[in-house]
Formats: sequence, structure tokens, C-alpha cells
Amino acid sequence: MVDYHAANNQPSAGGAQSYMVQENDWDRDLLLDPAWEKQQRKTFTAWCNSHLRKAGTQIENIEEDFRDGLKLMLLLEVISGERLPKPERGKMRVHKINNVNKALDFIASKGVKLVSIGAEEIVDGNVKMTLGMIWTIILRFAIQDISVEETSAKEGLLLWCQRKTAPYKNVNVQNFHISWKDGLAFNALIHRHRPDLIDYDSLRKDDPVTNLNNAFEVAEKHLDIPKMLDAEDIVNTARPDEKAIMTYVSSFYHAFSGAQKAETAANRICKVLAVNQENEQMMEDYEKLASDLLEWIRRTIPWLEDRTQEKTVNDMQAKQEDFRDYRCVHKPPKVQEKCQLEISFNTLQTKLRLSNRPAFMPSEGRMVSDINGAWHTLEGAEKGYEEWILSEIRRLERLEHLAEKFHQKAAIHESWTDGKEAMLKQKDYETSTLSEVKALLRKHEAFESDLAAHQDRVEQIAAIAQELNELDYYDSASVNTRCQKICDQWDLLGTLTQSRKESLERTEKQLETIDELYLEYAKRAAPFNNWMEGAMEDLQDMFIVHNIEEIQGLITAHEQFKSTLAEANKEREAIQSIQAEVQKIAQSNGIKLSGANPYTTITPSSIDSKWEKAMTMVPQRDSALQEELNKQNSNDSLRAKFATQANTVGAYIQEKMEEIGRISIEMNGTLEDQLTNLKDYQKNIMSYMPEINKLEGFHQLIQEALIFDNQYTPYTMEHLRVGWEQLLTTIARTINEVENQILTRDAKGISQEQLYEYRASFNHFDKDHSGALQAEEFKACLISLGYDVENDKQKRSGQMVSDDFRALLISTGNSLGEGEFARIMSIVDPNNSGAVTFQAFIDFMSRETTDTDTADQVIASFKILAGDKNYITAEELRRELPPDQAEYCIARMAPYAGPDGVPGALDYMSFSTALYGESDL
Repeated sequence: MVDYHAANNQPSAGGAQSYMVQENDWDRDLLLDPAWEKQQRKTFTAWCNSHLRKAGTQIENIEEDFRDGLKLMLLLEVISGERLPKPERGKMRVHKINNVNKALDFIASKGVKLVSIGAEEIVDGNVKMTLGMIWTIILRFAIQDISVEETSAKEGLLLWCQRKTAPYKNVNVQNFHISWKDGLAFNALIHRHRPDLIDYDSLRKDDPVTNLNNAFEVAEKHLDIPKMLDAEDIVNTARPDEKAIMTYVSSFYHAFSGAQKAETAANRICKVLAVNQENEQMMEDYEKLASDLLEWIRRTIPWLEDRTQEKTVNDMQAKQEDFRDYRCVHKPPKVQEKCQLEISFNTLQTKLRLSNRPAFMPSEGRMVSDINGAWHTLEGAEKGYEEWILSEIRRLERLEHLAEKFHQKAAIHESWTDGKEAMLKQKDYETSTLSEVKALLRKHEAFESDLAAHQDRVEQIAAIAQELNELDYYDSASVNTRCQKICDQWDLLGTLTQSRKESLERTEKQLETIDELYLEYAKRAAPFNNWMEGAMEDLQDMFIVHNIEEIQGLITAHEQFKSTLAEANKEREAIQSIQAEVQKIAQSNGIKLSGANPYTTITPSSIDSKWEKAMTMVPQRDSALQEELNKQNSNDSLRAKFATQANTVGAYIQEKMEEIGRISIEMNGTLEDQLTNLKDYQKNIMSYMPEINKLEGFHQLIQEALIFDNQYTPYTMEHLRVGWEQLLTTIARTINEVENQILTRDAKGISQEQLYEYRASFNHFDKDHSGALQAEEFKACLISLGYDVENDKQKRSGQMVSDDFRALLISTGNSLGEGEFARIMSIVDPNNSGAVTFQAFIDFMSRETTDTDTADQVIASFKILAGDKNYITAEELRRELPPDQAEYCIARMAPYAGPDGVPGALDYMSFSTALYGESDL
């Protein structure tokens, strides 16, 4: 006896053994269950006859009719379509054994291991071994090729049955024995494919014999499937024979193979439609997000471009607070939306490329470049608005200071001029003695000196009013009115002064004497009095500074002023000594003084009073300057705090940007590992957000303190905001690139090793680590991978060249054909930028080396569903496709315009080509 367990011996090159392993239940020392043996005899005999009748013969007794090997060899020729070696026609035992061995050799050549089955046992009519051999043949030629979703043959057949019978009540196929006893599963299979042959609703679960006979008779009469089992045998057996049921069911599977092709075609169409539906949803989401973002920008820019001036610093600071709220609350979510919009656009384009769909072109004005352009305009408006607010605050602060200074000086001047007009209009000299007239003249000379001293103040008042006009002060009208009144009065005083002087000079000849001491007193008292008034005015002068240097300058000037007080006090004492000398002379000469000094209204008491007042103002000025110095020191501390935080944040952002640059080049591990690591890295970066918020807090204090410069740091808040946004955008883009690589790998079937090879080659030629290859670098990269575009046949087959030829290309410096390379560049660089990104590179490599669904394949699938017609009906679509995808097709397919159509026919060809951008829906 020949043992085929060890001989014949290797599986064929097709590797059938890997999915066709014979069940090891044909032990020669065990007996087959009688009921099962009966079922197998009938089923296997019917199965063999269904094939032998094609050759015009049949068998009656399965263990007897195969003993000489002749009908066994004939059976194998019919079911395989191949010729076996010529049989031996002798009647001797050796001839029979040789014929059976030829049949067994043929079976073994198909990759089947025959366990414990020998030719002698078949020749001797061993029932168990003969049935085992026939079962092996059935497995190999009737069941082996049945595979659903890459399952084994048995599991595939079971899964097929489950799917086909799933919609039917009282049917639950879990195995190939008791699940078929009530006959409903057989009827459901027939009804699913030929509903015209079975009235399924009339069947009863409690009448299995009727059900089984109905199915067997319909199958034999209408489907050409011979009756392989008896209904009574199945019903009366606790567990029907699994191999008999499998054999019978496989006949149904092959009978409905056409429907199976339709199912495969429907699956392909469903897959294509699902991709299209998902892409359309992503397009709608992009359009909405882009529209919303553009609308927000459109509404925001006019607000930022509004330059309506306010009247006070407080009003402008309220605008500044609104702007700060916009930057910290309203804008950050829009930054995230913009980043997400770009990521969604890139992901959508990747999915479209992977599914051979045309690139997505957003509606006019909603391209990523349009969003970036609008965003750039927004940021320009932001910068201009912030600069305008700061300049307006400075301008209004300056205006308020000037206005207060104007009114202060005007009040002092108006106080001084009060009564001067009436005094100059007096004609007291007409009734005065000569000495009194001379006194009046001297007094008038002192007044002129005083008047001349006040000229500077008038000019200052006019200059301040002019500056307020030039700076567009909101209350310029009242300032101008007051200034004009002062100037008009000043001109009148000048005219009156000149007129009085002329009158006094006419009587000067009549004046004989004058009290020299009074005159000296008057002459020295007037400028000293003016000095004191100027000093008090300076001590009360408003000041505004922006840094320590400016306040220290004021303090230095104040100290210099205080250093002159001793000398001024000496002058005061000297002036007071003149008055004391007058008293002394009068007393010593018995002169009775008539009253006050006739040459001046400045009395010693007024000098002392003003001096004392000035002396009280000095410490007040000291205190005000010191308070301002403390404020500037506080501002400097704020500058230092901001600078320390800004330098830390700036260095962090720079460091992370460099790290991301390295990470994007030095990707290690699987793509999933890289994606996980990148997302962890992104979380780590987001955990730094409190430091950014801390810096924003310092920046707010800086602005509230009206600090406009900072010598301690080169960073501005705007610079760091932009850097932080670029950092978040860069890590998001890097994550998106890895996600797109995963999409590409999974959709195109690219292995992890291929991706590593592509990445390594790309990085090798990306010398400047820019993330893109120039044209010559890209060409060298293709050659290093062994891509031979000049070999048209190889290019069309999508295969890479051999390692030997690759080495030859590299060693000889072989360059790609210019025409072919130009074609490749038009694919990877459609915008003619001169650079090729890594994503475009792997898209090209995957497209050149893998197979994908095409419009022709989808058309062929629809043709199967349509029964080879050039059109398809809505009823056929609803029958073969899931409901949502069927309605999707019906809504988009144009009516069929061909001559052989019927009412309601749909054009699936134009629909299929439109899916791939080759025509319009």
C-alpha cells in the first residue's frame, strides 16, 4: 500500500496546502457512524454523478464502481478539465492498483495530502477509505476555492450561508449539521437568489420533511442540483453528517456563483461610494468652516480699521482693553480653526489622491491661500490698530498735560493782569506834587520792567495754544478764545503803558527828587518778585516722564534750583535791608512816611510771604519727584519681569521649533508609534501654555503702566505670539503628515519597510533639512531607489528594478530621461515651485507601485449587477446595494439615453467616470 501521507509529495507552487488541509478523521481502525455513512454514500454518489453524466456515465455503488480506477480517473478529468495519464485496460489487480495510483498522484499534484489512503484499499472496496478519498476530492475541487473575506474554505462557505440567510426568520446557520435539519436554510438560500421558485412565507418550521423535500425538488428541477440527501434521513438523525451537508451546500454555492459575482461587484461599488460620500462630507465641512472663518475676519477687520478718535486717555484705554480682550479671548479659537482648516484640507486632498479622485477645489474665495491672505490682512490691521491706540494714548496724554499747563499759566497771567488796565488809565499825576509825579514815573518804569518780564509767559501761553491746535485738541475752541483774550488784553496793556509813560515824561521836569532807596528797593524787588513767582510756577509745573533717565534729569534740575536758594535768600535779605534803611533814615531825619513805597506795590511782607510759600513748595516738589522716581523704578521692575519671562518663552519656542525640525527628519519606530509620540509631544508643548498666559499678564501690566519700550529684551509680545502660533501650527502639521502617511500606507498597501526606505532616501538628499527636495535632489532620490522611468514596460507594470540594476544606475550616475522626468515633476510639483515635499513623494511612489480601483473596474462591477446591460434600474440598485448607498446612486445617476433602455433606466457608466473626475455627473 502506498502511503500518501509522506509521499507525492510537496504542495504545488500555489501553496494550496496552506488553506486546504484534509481533516484527519479517516482512521482505518475506527468505524464510520452508520447514519453518517448512509448520508455520505448518497451525497457523494449524487455529487460524482452530477459530474460523470457530463461524460455520459454514472456510478451505482461508490465503493465498487471506483475499484478499477477508470471512472475515478474520468471523474478527475471532468472536474479538473485536465487530461490524466492513459489508464491501463487490464483486469488484473495490478492494473487496477496502477490506475487508482494515477488518480491519487493527480490529486496529490494539486497540493493535497492524502492521509492514510492507499490504492490497495480503494481496489479492495474499503468503504471508509473510498468515502474519505471522495471527500478529499470534493474539498479540493468543490470547496477549496470558496473564501469570503480571506477565511478558510469551510469558514468561507459558512459565512456565505450566514450572510445570504440573515434576513430570513427562523433561520440561524451556525454549522453544517443541525442548523439545516428543519429545511428552512435550504429554502432561504434558493429564495434569496431565485424568489420566483420558493414561497418562503408558506413554510412552517415544524414541518421539516416538507421543507427539505421542497428545497431538494426545486433545486433538482430548476437549478440542476441533483438530490443528494433524503429528507427523512436528515430529520431522523440527531446530527446530520457535516460532510454530506457541506457537499450539498457547496453545490448551491456554485449554482449561484453568478450571484456571488454580483455580490462582489456590489461590495466594490459600496466601497467606492463610501469613499465618495465621506469626501463630499469633508468638502462640505471645509466650505462651512472656511466661510465662517472668512465671515469672522470680514466682520473683524472694519473694527480694527476704525480710527475714530476719543477725547480722553480713559476713553482710549477702554478701547485698548477691548483690543486686549479680542487678542486673548476671541482670536485664539480662530487660530485653532485656521490650523484645523488647513489640516482638513490636506487630509482631504490626500484621501482624494489615494482613491484616484480629482483634487478638491474649494469654491471661489475659499482656498487655503485665500484664508491665509485674509488672515494676513487681519494681522496687518491688528498691528496698525494697536500702534494707533498707543500713539493716540500718547497724543491724548500730551494734550491733557498741555491743556492743564495752558490753563495754569493763563490763570497766573490773568491774576497778574487783574487791575492793571484800571491802574494804567489813572490820571493821578495831574494833581500830584513834583515829587509824587517823579515817584509815579519811577513806579511806571518798574511796571514796565514787570510787564517785560511777563512777555515770556504770554508767548508761552500762545505757543501752548498753537501746539494744542496742531495736535487737534478737542476743546481747542475754548483754548483759542481764552488765548485771544489774553493777547488782546496784553496788546491793550502795552498801549496803555506807552500812553501813561508819555504822560509822566511830560511832567518829569517837574519832579525834583526821588527817594533813591525806594527806587533801588523797587528795582531789586521787582525782578526778585518775578524770580519767586517763576520759581513757584516751576515748582508747580506739571511733568510727564517715561523712564528713569527722564525723572532723574528733573531731579537733577530741581537740585540745581535748590542750590541757588542760599544766594536768593541773600538777595531777599539785601532787599529787605533797603526797606530797613528807609525806616532808619526817616527816623533819624524825622521824616514822616506818607505810606507805602511809591515806586512799587511789592511790599517786604509780600516778599517774605512768597518766600515762605516757595520754601513750602520745595519739599512738595521733592516728594512729587521722588514719587515719580518710585513709579519709574516700579515700571523698570515690570520691564525686567516681562523681559525675564519673554527671554525664557522665546528660548523655549526656538528650542521646540528646532526639536520639531529634527523630529520631522529623524522619525523612528512605526508610524503609529511616531503619531503617539508626536501627540504626547504636542500635549507637552500645550502644558507650557500657563507660561504664555503668565507672560500675557506681565504684558498687560506693562501696557496699563503705559510703558512703551524695554531695553532688557529683544522680544515683543507680538513676536512671541506669532512664534507660539507657528509652533502649535508646525506640530499640528507634523502630526497631520504622519496621519496622511498612515492613510497612504493603509490605502495603498505600502509596508512599513518601504516607508522607512522612502523616508531614509528622502532625508539623505534633503541636505538643507528644509522638508523638500529640489528637482535635481529628487531625481537623485529616484535613482537611488532604483526607479527606471526609461523602461516603459517596467513602469507600466509598477515594479522597481533589480538590486543589480539599481547598483548599476547609482555607480554610472545614470540620469532619468528628461521627458519622463518632466512628466514626473508635473505630478509631484503641479504648481511648478521647483520643490517636492515628502507627502508628494510617497504619493507618487505608492501610485506608481500599487493597484487601485479605477473607473473601468467600477463600470465592470455595475455591469455585473445589471446583468450585462448598459443600464441599471433603481430596483436592481436597491436589491444589490445597502439602502443608503443605493439611494445615493439613484439620486446622482442620469437617465439612460441609449436606444435599448427602458423607462426609469439609469446611466451607470457616466456616473462611474464622474466618480474619478473624468466627466460631470
